[in-house]
Amino acid sequence: MKYCILKFTFSFVCLLKSVTFTGNYFCMKKGFIGFLFLGFSKALMAQNEVGPDGDKLVWLLLFFLLPILFFSYKFFRKNPVKKKKPFIAYRKVEVTLAKDKKYYPDILTLTVKNTGSKDLDLDKPMLVFSNFWLNRKFRLKGSENRTFYPLYLEAGKTHELDIDLNKFYKHDKSLKKFPKASIKIMDVKGKKLGSKHIYLRKTLLNS
Repeated sequence: MKYCILKFTFSFVCLLKSVTFTGNYFCMKKGFIGFLFLGFSKALMAQNEVGPDGDKLVWLLLFFLLPILFFSYKFFRKNPVKKKKPFIAYRKVEVTLAKDKKYYPDILTLTVKNTGSKDLDLDKPMLVFSNFWLNRKFRLKGSENRTFYPLYLEAGKTHELDIDLNKFYKHDKSLKKFPKASIKIMDVKGKKLGSKHIYLRKTLLNS
């Protein structure tokens, strides 16, 4: 009888541990059903044990332990264990800017990867055409008449945007003479996260 009670108590402790530390719904469900099956089987076995109060003791344990299991099961089903967040959250992005041709490209491809541990709200990227002492700045809203920004970028995720330079050249033909283009990435609070530049035509600096 003592062995039966000890084994029964051990199974309860194991199940309670799985409920407390894992919070896994399917694991709890299987453990809960297994525990009920074990409890009833022990109750039946206790009736064949030597001693008049063996079955009463097992049923008494069931009476006190089942409500605890039931409420623990309900609580962790509604409130699953959340993933631990990193101790230090930091913001960091990796910015690349590619072109479809070495000189006088038509399309620039912007790629932004969130390499930090925190999700980001990206503001409209700033495209800057540079001609030595003269700069022309434009805010990018999106592509193909679609607005993307502000953009929510999760940690580890990548965002890509194609930039058609011909639209800017139609707006101002003098921009074709600007040898360098750069992109600046900021969050919605105005904090600069990263930048990248490329040369659009051959110059003394990139020849």
